[in-house]
Amino acid sequence: MADDPERIQSIREQMGQRLHIMAHHYQGDEVVRHADSVGDSLELARRIPSLGAEHIVMCGVYFMAETASVLSGTGQSVYLPAREAGCTLADLAPARMVETTLQELSRDGRRIVPLAYVNTSCAVKAICGRYGGSVCTSANAETMLRWALDQGEGVLFLPDKNLALNTADRIGVPEKRRDFLLRPDGERRGVVYIWPGICDVHTAFRMEEIREVRERDPNARVIVHPECAPEVARIADASGSTSQIIAYVQESSPGSRIYVGTEINLVQRLQRRFLEDKSVLPLKSCDCPFMAQITEERLAGLLESIRAGGAQRVGVAPDEANWAREAVNRMLEACS
Repeated sequence: MADDPERIQSIREQMGQRLHIMAHHYQGDEVVRHADSVGDSLELARRIPSLGAEHIVMCGVYFMAETASVLSGTGQSVYLPAREAGCTLADLAPARMVETTLQELSRDGRRIVPLAYVNTSCAVKAICGRYGGSVCTSANAETMLRWALDQGEGVLFLPDKNLALNTADRIGVPEKRRDFLLRPDGERRGVVYIWPGICDVHTAFRMEEIREVRERDPNARVIVHPECAPEVARIADASGSTSQIIAYVQESSPGSRIYVGTEINLVQRLQRRFLEDKSVLPLKSCDCPFMAQITEERLAGLLESIRAGGAQRVGVAPDEANWAREAVNRMLEACS
């Protein structure tokens, strides 16, 4: 039997434009090299409605495949090479708890608008659609939080508390107008209500690591992802989404030394890309174990199943898909 790269290439040639492989930046090189589209969550979501391929393979985690399914057209099918590739952050916001919380916050008659990070299930996105809310990515969180604040009298921002806090900092929401859920006294005093979720990868970065970099390399610059803790984002030279980190590195002067606090696959890819021009170094090596479940071998196996007509699709119930699509489309319209 041919090895995995040859199997993949053979099937790609046979299926031609009927097949489109998408990969998130956090995938390893062995997977990324086979992708037709590589991007962060927002970039990949924007591309889906324009795809003409019959079969769309999402090399990412499950919520990304769900979003692709929601945005896909008639006659298109979406697949995930490892269906167990989940996301701890998404799991921390169960749909039933989100809706119950939203109803509780709205009990006094105020209109509370839900704003869900894309790292959530389709069921949560559908709740946002039904309640007049939307979704966001780390790249457009500021735009979408401003949008949500204009829609009602408060915003339920979920599930990443660090992204919520860092975004609130950036747009100037006073600390006294932010309210963490699950407060012991049950008091509600906020305009932005913050869900207590965290990302396994980005919460691993610490202020001490940035201080150590600056002590040994005073001319270095540090950029981190906004899912890092607020104190980390504040002392870094910059913080930004995956696409913004890539742009920051690309636009830095030749000879720069840049330490990056995000998932290691992206950092190493930037390191190789700019090897002759500037130094790109990891603030610390942190990988996403869920993204790592997508391998070249699994991709090859899935493509063989698609070719044989036996691959399992990622599907979403029609009503849930309609409301989730409404939430996603509000984001795409607000950020167009």
